[in-house]
Amino acid sequence: MADIRSILVVGAGTMGNGIAHVAAQYGYEVTLADVSSEQLDRALATIRTNLERQAKKGAIAENDIPDILGRIVTTTDAASAAAKADFAIEAASENFDVKRSVFRTLDEHAPSHCILATNTSSISITTIAATTSRADRVIGMHFFNPVPVMKLCEIVRGQATSDETFAATFALAQALGKTPVTVQDYPGFVSNRILMPMINEAVYCLMEGVASAEDIDTVMKLGMNHPMGPLQLADFIGLDVCLAIMEVLHEGLGDDKYRPCPLLRRMVAAGYLGRKTGRGFYTYQ
Repeated sequence: MADIRSILVVGAGTMGNGIAHVAAQYGYEVTLADVSSEQLDRALATIRTNLERQAKKGAIAENDIPDILGRIVTTTDAASAAAKADFAIEAASENFDVKRSVFRTLDEHAPSHCILATNTSSISITTIAATTSRADRVIGMHFFNPVPVMKLCEIVRGQATSDETFAATFALAQALGKTPVTVQDYPGFVSNRILMPMINEAVYCLMEGVASAEDIDTVMKLGMNHPMGPLQLADFIGLDVCLAIMEVLHEGLGDDKYRPCPLLRRMVAAGYLGRKTGRGFYTYQ
C-alpha cells in the first residue's frame, strides 16, 4: 500500500473541518470537499480561528499558521479530488443514504490503493463497505469533537477490512497525534454504546420528574467526576444526533434498553436540538 501523503476529507462541517485542521497541522496535504462553497468558506474561517487559539495557548507557533492553512485546498468536486487521494475520510451527515452516495463516488474515482474511511459515529462499517468494490479497504475512523483537542480515535474494522488497511489507518491516527483504539463493527461501537444509553436514561429521569436538568447534571459532574453532565452533553452533541444513534442501537441490538426516550423524540420533533438551535435541555444565546 502506497505511503499516505494526500488526504481527502469529504464534508466540511464541524467534524470535517476539524479532521482537515489536524491533518494539515501534522504535515499532510489536505483537500476539503463539500457540496456547498459557503460551507467551505465557513470551514476555513473556523480552522483559522482554531489555529489562532492554539497559538495563543502555545500548542503551535504562530508563524506556522500560514503553512498549515497553505496545505488545505477546498473543492466542491469530490470526484476529481478523489482521483489524487491516498486516503479519504468521509465526514458527511449521519445518514446512510448520504454516506452511500459519497462512498460510491469515492470508490469510482479514487486510485486502487486509496483507503476509504468513514467518521460515522454509529452506522455499520460493513454495510457502508458493501456499497463499494473495495470492502477490504473500507474502515471506520471515528474522531471526537472538537477534533483538534480530543485525543481518542476509534478505528472500526468492518467484516471485510484487511489487516493492511487496519494497520495503515491505525498508524495514520497515531501520526495525527491521536490515541487509536481497536473496535469491532457492532452498533454504536464502544463510545456511543456506553454513552448514549446514559444520556437516554438521564432524559428518562427528567421526563419522569426524578430531578431537574440542572440537578441531574450536577449529580453526574460532582458524584461521578464527569466534566459535563449528560443533558448538557446531549445539547452539545445535538439531540437529533443522540436520537439517531439510539435508533441505530435499538434496531441493531434489538433490546428495549436502547429504546429512545419519548421526551427525546418530542424535543427533536419540536426542533429543540441543543446548542446549534439555541434551545435543548438548556437555552443558549
